[in-house]
Amino acid sequence: MDAGRGNRARRRDILEFLAPRERPVADIVDELEMAQPSVSKHLRVLLHVGLVDVRREGRQAFYRTNTDQIKAVHDWTRRFERYWQQQLLRVKQRAERQRSDDRQ
Repeated sequence: MDAGRGNRARRRDILEFLAPRERPVADIVDELEMAQPSVSKHLRVLLHVGLVDVRREGRQAFYRTNTDQIKAVHDWTRRFERYWQQQLLRVKQRAERQRSDDRQ
């Protein structure tokens, strides 16, 4: 797996882990079996793009998903999903026609 894909997968893992509730960094490290510096790096990226929020309590940082921002991303990607569903339907129809023609 290339580093870019691995990073995206790890960030997705973090978002999924944070989805139910706010969690401290140590919980993320333990649950996802990642090194603390790696978790911190991914959290900085997610924070920078607005997909997570952070709350500090003393020296401890608690992270949670930014559901409003995630919903906005989801809504935006749905437009592409509809497009690709149409494209895939066309490919399927073309393949079925080709198969039918090949049988004749």
